[in-house]
Amino acid sequence: MSELVLLTEGRMELLGLIRESSNSALLVEVTLEQETVWGIYKPLEGERPLIDFRPGLHRRERAAYVLSEHLGWGLVPPTVLRQDGPCGPGSLQRFVEHDPLQHYFTLYDAAPDTHDALRRIALFDLVANNADRKGGHVLRGADGRIWGIDHGLCFAAAFKLRTVVWDFSGEPVPEDLLRDIAPLADDVPDELAELLDATEVAALRRRVRRLLDEAVLPVDVTGRRIPWPLL
Repeated sequence: MSELVLLTEGRMELLGLIRESSNSALLVEVTLEQETVWGIYKPLEGERPLIDFRPGLHRRERAAYVLSEHLGWGLVPPTVLRQDGPCGPGSLQRFVEHDPLQHYFTLYDAAPDTHDALRRIALFDLVANNADRKGGHVLRGADGRIWGIDHGLCFAAAFKLRTVVWDFSGEPVPEDLLRDIAPLADDVPDELAELLDATEVAALRRRVRRLLDEAVLPVDVTGRRIPWPLL
């Protein structure tokens, strides 16, 4: 059974609240037939109102997964939309078992083998216009794989990039990654377009065209494009 089927069709049982989350994030157990997995459930009902993002941040969580899979990068854990959650509609993402003491800063400093994956996350956040890439939103799974989580504040039409991943600034974007993103300059997958509005889709295509033209990871000349808290 695929993880997406399990997440989409499984019965959800609430286990607890993730207290560090600014919006409601609930740990759930998802069961289908004899298979069980933990997930992070983010209900629409638990979102705090924002002036610069319309309600429905859970849809952006799914959009980030769709984008990551379309690129073939596998950076975002499997994420689905559920209409039948315990607290109503929301996103459900497979929980990543990880060492909570490891995050972007520790990985960059002490695990150079992760730098290629971290560089890919930097580019992903530029394409997705991630307004909230904290250090704790980068995980190293128990198998060593690097994941990015918490993508509710992505895909705005206005440029809102805020990230801690500036260590690769000024580096040329690797050619293989430019090839991966190039098709998005002309078109985006239908499912991604359906999760966003037309202005957000157009802005994503413009961001990709600029990245293709410049082919360099940008530098934060303002010194202010950093989220708070850092973790």
